[in-house]
Amino acid sequence: MADGGRDEDRIARLRLARTPHIGPVSYRQLLRRFGDAVTALAAIPELAARGGGRAPLPCRREDAEREFARVAALGARHLFLEEPDYPAPLAELDDAPPALILRGSVALLDRPVVAMVGARNASAAACRFARMLARGLADEGVTVVSGLARGIDTAAHLGSIEGGTVGVIASGIDIAYPPENAELQERIAREGLLVAEQPPGREPLARHFPRRNRIIAGLALGTVVVEAAPKSGSLITARMAADAGREVMAVPGSPLDQRAQGCNLLIREGATLVQSAADIVEAVRPIDPRMRQDRAAWTGPPAVYDAGAADRALVTELLGPVPVPVDELIRLSGLAPAIVQLVLLELELAGRLERHAGSRVSIA
Repeated sequence: MADGGRDEDRIARLRLARTPHIGPVSYRQLLRRFGDAVTALAAIPELAARGGGRAPLPCRREDAEREFARVAALGARHLFLEEPDYPAPLAELDDAPPALILRGSVALLDRPVVAMVGARNASAAACRFARMLARGLADEGVTVVSGLARGIDTAAHLGSIEGGTVGVIASGIDIAYPPENAELQERIAREGLLVAEQPPGREPLARHFPRRNRIIAGLALGTVVVEAAPKSGSLITARMAADAGREVMAVPGSPLDQRAQGCNLLIREGATLVQSAADIVEAVRPIDPRMRQDRAAWTGPPAVYDAGAADRALVTELLGPVPVPVDELIRLSGLAPAIVQLVLLELELAGRLERHAGSRVSIA
């Protein structure tokens, strides 16, 4: 990999990833269709025109070069989807981040990875138990990934930092949030691995946290929840893990404690009950990470297909303000999946399509 990432392909990849209206799904589709980021950037105006809108203004080359320089100055580096050391389990997600920014040892992701999440306002007993679980996992050679939030996340990092921990943050790699975890975040960057999707200098916004959570779930063979309310972000992370076909585990708690109700609900729905690190290891041991190496099957020669005016009209007519699954559009239209995906890509580049969780789309 080129030091500093200043070769043409990597600059074009960053420009593509930072261009408005190009999200993780459209980024991947553009690379599949055109084979490389340079060609994909050049094709954006024509695709947007077909979608009935104005092409988004691509990220400028100088802005991409400035970001590369800033990341390198911070002792970090970019890692792009399809590059050899991009984590294979994360690449399996349809909305895998086009670009990650890493500071620390990426080799930690070559080991079995387990996510641990939970309440920010966790009880002292839960924090102590999470720390014990994380330490036990680290002793077994398992990397623990969490989100550097208050409460359970912090406990998980503290328990595993000497054996291997990964912190995924919702801000830029140079922003510490919450502020009281600034020292811990810096220590993770030195001794473990710090991961960010947002560019340097970007403060965390509410919409960034679900995006961070999908990275946490996507990196791991399984996700353990330790104390969580029924509608908490931790349960959303657990469901993301389930949707990705990963193991979901939960620590049971008192039915009288609101903070335990989410975990008890997960167990009732089929999550593995966890009482020790050994329970977690037993649950994820049958999942061999090497089985995943060939499953990120989006790579390969560019796909060759096109959509006609009638195809565009049919797909657009089926869309509305209410999100609908892409699979349903394919079924109702009777068109080939590649044609439907191309029409959706054109609409998205034109600013006329919004993508939602669960592979659903709607007219913007």
